[in-house]
Amino acid sequence: MDKQTVAVIGPGSWGTALSQVLHDNGHEVRIWGNVPEQIDEINQEHTNKRYFKDIVLDKEIKAYHDLKEALTGADSVLFVVPTKVTRLVAKQVAELLDHPVKVMHASKGLEPNTHKRISQILEEEIPASLRSEIVVVSGPSHAEETIVRDITLITAASKDLETARYVQELFSNHYFRLYTNTDVIGVETAGALKNIIAVGAGALHGLGFGDNAKAAIITRGLAEITRLGVKLGASPLTYSGLSGVGDLIVTGTSIHSRNWRAGDALGRGEKLEDIEANMGMIIEGISTTKAAYELAQELDVYMPITQAIYQVIYEGQDIREAINFMMNNEFKEENEWN
Repeated sequence: MDKQTVAVIGPGSWGTALSQVLHDNGHEVRIWGNVPEQIDEINQEHTNKRYFKDIVLDKEIKAYHDLKEALTGADSVLFVVPTKVTRLVAKQVAELLDHPVKVMHASKGLEPNTHKRISQILEEEIPASLRSEIVVVSGPSHAEETIVRDITLITAASKDLETARYVQELFSNHYFRLYTNTDVIGVETAGALKNIIAVGAGALHGLGFGDNAKAAIITRGLAEITRLGVKLGASPLTYSGLSGVGDLIVTGTSIHSRNWRAGDALGRGEKLEDIEANMGMIIEGISTTKAAYELAQELDVYMPITQAIYQVIYEGQDIREAINFMMNNEFKEENEWN
């Protein structure tokens, strides 16, 4: 692939790690963010210490204060911003773009209130004349491991396979590999909903439960994620792939996962507002729990784990009571889909 110019919208942990992957592949990387001190730090110190204390970025990775400047002449735009601000940032990008670009995103969540997937938001806010079909970059990936070039395998999903292949080639190298997929609904719902299960898995750990419970919540969590995704039009096969079970394993078992850490703290009795303040980063699983719970109610999809986590977070139910209720709930067949 010829050298591409990529505007990375969002200098968080994942945006920074993906910027390094793109730079390793010989592309021009322009990171844009709205915190001036962070942009200056990337340019002057070549660090992003809020997320990576000991990592030095390549000097050729440039950060921009001015969004228009970052977008000028770009071949592609990668959105890596929190779900709740995606629409606002997409509007800003659409206003400033003066040429068509490939549009990708690597965020995981459902928009509060609308319950829309991120690709739907980008489709609504960026005119079709200025963009490709959206490509979703998602899968089992901790930024802390990608930034030190650990082996990572994830998915590039788009309704247009050729655009997905462009993104596959853009990112793939000896430590970072992408597989293409056309099931955008499946990949996006898997990436969003696994954060809920990760909160639950962390809570079980914080309460002192062991590996049996961990395996149970991941497996049954995958079942309810699949139920909702299939109802929305996804292929059930997607959930047994990298963006499904793969991402659920990595997020539901690791201290690197902020969703797992938030659940762990909840299980140990900490208050949610304190957890969010101490984390210093967006915990997507918290807001996604509300969106998924509301969506499940609307579509009449059985999601007992999501419901229990919703009741703990938003209705103040005791965690142990929620677990006891689930353990004594109606008995079902394992492969029952309704």
